[in-house]
Amino acid sequence: MDIDGTLVLVGAGKMGAALLNGWIADGLAPEKIAIFDPAPLPAIAALAREKHIRLNPAIETITDAVATILAIKPQMMGEVLPAYLPLRQPGNVLISIAAGKPVAFFEAIFGADTPIIRAMPNTPAAIGRGMSVLFANPSVSAPQKQLSHTLLSAVGSVAWIEDEGLMDPVTAVSGSGPAYVFLLVEALAQAGHSAGLDAELAYQLAATTVSGAGEMIAQSAEPAATLRENVTSPGGTTAAALEILMGKDGLPALLTRAVAAATERSKELAR
Repeated sequence: MDIDGTLVLVGAGKMGAALLNGWIADGLAPEKIAIFDPAPLPAIAALAREKHIRLNPAIETITDAVATILAIKPQMMGEVLPAYLPLRQPGNVLISIAAGKPVAFFEAIFGADTPIIRAMPNTPAAIGRGMSVLFANPSVSAPQKQLSHTLLSAVGSVAWIEDEGLMDPVTAVSGSGPAYVFLLVEALAQAGHSAGLDAELAYQLAATTVSGAGEMIAQSAEPAATLRENVTSPGGTTAAALEILMGKDGLPALLTRAVAAATERSKELAR
């Protein structure tokens, strides 16, 4: 990875740190990175010293920013962002990964003609297996879109949407989705324990089965429905369980309600 200028990271919490590690792993020269964080994690401070990454430099010294990633908690945005107005520079694209904050929020602070991208990554970015969905305002150029795609690709897959309104269901499916999978492991382990298995063994079986099935999806060209059908013998044990899970009030209906609730909450947070 190479850029012609400075990549600015504002906020180096869990997601910011995941991005930072991904960029360095992809070969971005550390001296091209500047981090702003009032209370950096010890690991980030140590990495900055080791790699000679600029940590909390005077903002006026950043005159060649090409991309600024805003990895700040949504509730802090209004208070914190005005300090970064000097980064409104020609050629600099602002990329927000804050849930619930629309592009218009950033345009009101930095100006309507500022190139702004709204991104929604998810927590598997921490292991390079994230899913990020991006939306760009009209001021974002094609090269800036490509740069943003490259930056988010460092932590997983990237997709684009043309309608910002779709960011709410995106948040509900992929942004919040890892928690649904973690709950599935919890529930499956508890069900195994209730059926008589030792709790530790039940958890091992559930966690390994879910992670293994996820890897099968990742490596297979077949859709999930086909993979499900392949493991389901007519009249067998899997079919008996799926009759419950796929019933009227089963998993599909439950997840539809859950995603709808998360979508609505995402809309409320944006107001």
